[in-house]
Amino acid sequence: MTNYKPKGRLTAKEYIDGILKGDRVILSRGITIVESNLESDKKLAKEIIQAILPHSGNSIRIGITGVPGVGKSTFIEAFGKYLIGQGHKVGILSIDPSSQRSKGSILGDKTRMEELANMEDAYIRPSATGDTLGGVANKTGESMLLCEAAGYDIILIETVGVGQSETAVHGMTDFFLLLMLSGAGDELQGIKKGIMEMADMVVINKADGDNIKKSEMARRQYQNALHIFPLSESGWSPVVTTASAIKNIGIDTVWEEISKYKKQVDENGYFIKNRNHQQIKWMYNNINEELKQLFYGSKNIADHLSDLEKDIISSKISPVEAAQNIIQEFKNSI
Repeated sequence: MTNYKPKGRLTAKEYIDGILKGDRVILSRGITIVESNLESDKKLAKEIIQAILPHSGNSIRIGITGVPGVGKSTFIEAFGKYLIGQGHKVGILSIDPSSQRSKGSILGDKTRMEELANMEDAYIRPSATGDTLGGVANKTGESMLLCEAAGYDIILIETVGVGQSETAVHGMTDFFLLLMLSGAGDELQGIKKGIMEMADMVVINKADGDNIKKSEMARRQYQNALHIFPLSESGWSPVVTTASAIKNIGIDTVWEEISKYKKQVDENGYFIKNRNHQQIKWMYNNINEELKQLFYGSKNIADHLSDLEKDIISSKISPVEAAQNIIQEFKNSI
């Protein structure tokens, strides 16, 4: 079964050449290989990634997250269209841990950003879900490299789920953008301190019509709240702005601030330092994921785990002792 090769697979050279030419169909098929758990595809994926690696890394990677109902898709579409208008090629990848249950599809993403999806210089792709956030992050990171090699110089990574997905996205991007709504007094209580600390920029969306005054008040409240946190290693002071994605107001300001950030971190050396740190962390993430797959992929381990579960339920063994037993068995088998 490990030698099984699905029909329609191209050679590594065909994937590599197609990606480097910016062929979106080949790019999509290449990402499918990267996301696959088949052993034959894993080997092919490694070959593709190794070959395109020198052509990757030449983008600004922007993480985007926000509370439910903030208008994230509308914002990303407006932002993406603006960037394309400025001469950029934009790749959009989304991480959705919740779709493990809901089985979210590409169709959902494309209908949410219909105009952007039809633009030649845009590419939209949801992440493979996987069983763990670490796995999702690794697959998204590899997809990002393929997009960069295909010529996309701005990569937007959207978190659809809530919780730890923000940390995963922050760990693979250069700039982290948090979308919020007005009514900050109430919402500040519900925002995790960790997410606020990660933000390089907060954008109060839907700042139009009757919301303009409330949005400006929220902007001041968030700016004050951000001053509580110590300055990040990048030396950048987080910015809070208002925008209306639906009215296309303030989108240019968002890009101006990101450009200022990029200039600052290029000059002080933080940009490359952060990228290097992320590369090392990515290696350890991959080691952890491979070890987990090796462990849980063993039939002997799977059978023994099933027996241990029964022993734990019948109080024959403690969970701690059971864990130590199974780890020892795994060590002995290596």
